Order: sequence, then C-alpha cells, then structure tokens
Amino acid sequence: MTILPLRKFFAAAVVAACLPFAPQVASAAPAANLPDFTDLVDKVGPSVVNIRTTTRVSSAQPGLPPGMDNGDMSEFFRRFFGIPLPQSPQGQSPHGGQGGQGGQGSQGGQGGDQDSTPPDSGSDSEQSSGVGSGFILSSDGYVMTNAHVVDDADTIYVTLTDKREFKAKLVGVDDRTDVAVVKIQASSLPAVTIGDSNKLRVGEWVVAIGSPFGLENTVTAGIVSAKGRDTGDYLPFIQTDVAVNPGNSGGPLINMQGEVIGINSQIYSRTGGFMGISFAIPIDEAMRVADQLEKTGKVTRGRIAVAIGEVTKDVADSLGLPKAQGALVSSVESGGPADKAGIQPGDIILKFNGQSVDTATDLPRMVGDTKPGTKATVTIWRKGQTRDLPITIAEMQSDKSAKADQKSAPQPKPRASNALGLAVVDIPSDQLAQLKIKGGVQVDSVDGPAARAGLQKGDIILRVGDTDITGAKQFEEVTAHLDPQKMVAVLVRRGDNTQFVPLRPRSAGQK
Repeated sequence: MTILPLRKFFAAAVVAACLPFAPQVASAAPAANLPDFTDLVDKVGPSVVNIRTTTRVSSAQPGLPPGMDNGDMSEFFRRFFGIPLPQSPQGQSPHGGQGGQGGQGSQGGQGGDQDSTPPDSGSDSEQSSGVGSGFILSSDGYVMTNAHVVDDADTIYVTLTDKREFKAKLVGVDDRTDVAVVKIQASSLPAVTIGDSNKLRVGEWVVAIGSPFGLENTVTAGIVSAKGRDTGDYLPFIQTDVAVNPGNSGGPLINMQGEVIGINSQIYSRTGGFMGISFAIPIDEAMRVADQLEKTGKVTRGRIAVAIGEVTKDVADSLGLPKAQGALVSSVESGGPADKAGIQPGDIILKFNGQSVDTATDLPRMVGDTKPGTKATVTIWRKGQTRDLPITIAEMQSDKSAKADQKSAPQPKPRASNALGLAVVDIPSDQLAQLKIKGGVQVDSVDGPAARAGLQKGDIILRVGDTDITGAKQFEEVTAHLDPQKMVAVLVRRGDNTQFVPLRPRSAGQK
C-alpha cells in the first residue's frame, strides 16, 4: 500500500468526492490483512500468571536517636537527600504505601498477614524480592517460568487472572536453560496449548503476555526476527521484536494459533528497558527440561568431556575442509569419554550420532540431550580424513576447573627464526608426561607471521599442517618446505586449551 503525503492525500480525496459516479472503494480492505489478537488473548490470557517472590529478612531495625520515630526519619531523608526512607522489611514505607517492584507489595492473598508482626519483635519477616511471569502447564497446577525469576526465593506466590493467589512449591530449576517449574494446590486450571517451535518461521507474528514492571496481563506483539540465535548460552534462542521488559520473564511467547512456542527470557538492552530485541527459549527444549523436573526435580545431561571452539574459515581452508563447520576440540579431559574414544586436541567434530554439527554450539546441545550410558558415534576430521569413533556418554556433573601444573622449560639458546617466525626448543620428557602429550616443541620467541597471529613465548606447537611435531630439529625441517603461497594450520596449545592458528609462511627476505 502506497503512503501518500497528507497534501496529496487530501487533494485526491476532494477529486474523488467531485466525481458523481466514482466507484466506492472499501478503504477498510487493507486493514483486513492486519492480525487480530483479540481471540488469541481471550484464549491464552487466563493461563498466564503473575509470580512474585519474597525472602526472609530480620525485622529488627537499628535504633533511632531518642525522640525520633520513623516519620521523623522519613522527613529527614526527604529534605536532605530527596529520597524516601529506605523500605522497611515488611515491604511498606513508613507512610503505609506498598513497596516492592512495580508496585507489588508484600501484602495481599495468602501473604496478607505478614505485616502483622510488630516491627521491633526481632522475628523474621518477608520482603518482596522480585516479580515475573509464568504460565499454567497443566490443569492440576504445574506452572512454568524462568529459573532466574525464582532464584534465591524463600516464598513464591502465584496470582491468577481471577485474582486468586497461591503459595507455590518449587518443583525444580535448571540454570543452564533458565527453566523452572513450580506447583500450586489447585485444580481445573486453564492450561496452555504447547506448540512446535521448530515450525516457527522468521517474520511470523507472535504475542507476549506477562507482567512487565509488575503490570499484570499486559499484551505486546511483534514478529520473529531470527531463529537459532546463539548468545553464548546453552540454548539457541528465538529472537523477536516483541516489547519484552523486566517482569515479562517467564511469560509465554504465543503464535497466531494460540500455542506457546517459547518462554520470554532475555532482552538486549543498555538501559534495562526494551530496545527492539528480545529472546525466548524454544518451547520444545523447555518442555524436555520441564518433564525431567516434574519427574525427578533435576535435569540429567550427557557429556563427553572436551573443550571446544569455533571453526573459522581460515582454519577450514588450511585444513582442507570443504566449509567452516564443526567443533574444534581444544582440550580433552584425561580419562573422560572422549579420551577413551581416541579424540585428540585439534580434531574437528563434524557429526554426532549422524547429526551434522554445523557450529560449535550445536555439539553441547546434542550431547546434553543424550542419556548417560548411551553408546554413540562421533565423526571427526583429522589430517585431511574423516574417522568414526565410538563413544560412551557420561553424566554431566557440576562444573570443575582442573588445570595442570606447568613448569617453565629450560632456556637453551634460541634457534634461528624460520618461515613461520618461530624459534622453538625441545620439551623435556618429564614435562611431556606432565602435560600428557607425546610430542611437540615450545615457543621460545616469535616474530613475523607468528607474532602477527598472536602466538607467544611458552606456547606449544603440536602440529604443522598434517605433520605431528616431535622435536625442534624436525620442526625446522618441516617449516623449511612450506609454500609461501598457501596458508598452513598450526596446532597450538596454550595452558589447557588447544586450537589451530592459520599462518601464511613468509618467503626468504620477508619479515
């Protein structure tokens, strides 16, 4: 539809009015193509809940100066600092106004008797600690929300659209996916319809319902702006331009069929408010987590005990890969499933159980969704060839950080710099055993291509191209025959991490 400037629009309207037999144009016709969310909101709205949390704090307050009460103290703060007296533990200001985020005080419903405790009784009381959203999964009271909405909460309150409020029991949380499930004692509740987030298309209209800034039952709409958005988290997010703000967390993202296809979880913002980009957890991933939380209260994931990195185009070209894909193995945990399967630092994992690993972030999700104890097949790229390695999946435990002790190597006189700009020395056998490597050389000094690529003294060179490095003399022989017209991938270990660094050898006379 062409948008005319106002002056031309009015002129066109006058001409049309002067024509006696001008056809009647249905001006409302284009509006018929705009989405109507009213039925959708009527259908899903009753299933969306407000969630607020409280924490237990001591109600004992520091003594005030003689003759000064809370009212005097409030006036002091107002006059000299321009701010109200800090909120009391009961969630109310000295003047009786409700505290808490977004106007949500700690009163009302089942929590309404918490302010009956005398301020100076010395007992604990509840203080509002947060507000968010959620939605009803089943008619018997299971509610899904974000893990960060209920983190560190002593009490969780769920308020329905009919204003009934329930104290909820925490069923389980999963920090990796930011999914939590709580349970309220109620029946015949209006549950949502779960959709298929895999069928979601970029450009599709979606709606969010929640409690932004504590404002319950707020509806916003927009489109899906991207899918599979990696933000460094465990899951690929649905990106939308729906207005999602603090308090929307945990609320549903709904398609035009009234189905939940995501959980609103994050926003991109420099101010704390909406800036046009928001992220939702795909509902299929969230439901897998929720099912485990309801059954066992925790989530069990698989692991193969490797650290991985992205495969860049330069690395792919230098290793002969048809395209930049897969997960580059930077380190392998000793005695772990990958170590037992024969996976080595520098390998590129192309497939897991027949599924293509397009990016490095695909692998943790594939392995994590595999039941511990399952036998799988990992397809790797090593020295220009693919290999299939059988592997048994282990159970993911709590994060551990284990770093091998490092000793500085003796400092013999550096050799002359070569085509890569690397002077290297042999590694003593005891240090090789300590590092759990069979060969390699240690960088003593860098210049030229190696310096420009960021290599440092102390780095360990394990491989040049497809050739494993066994010592300094052999390294010099290998680098002496490199083609200056071709990039070469150098496998470098620094600390516990191993990665390929693409270098272009310099020709004689170059720096």
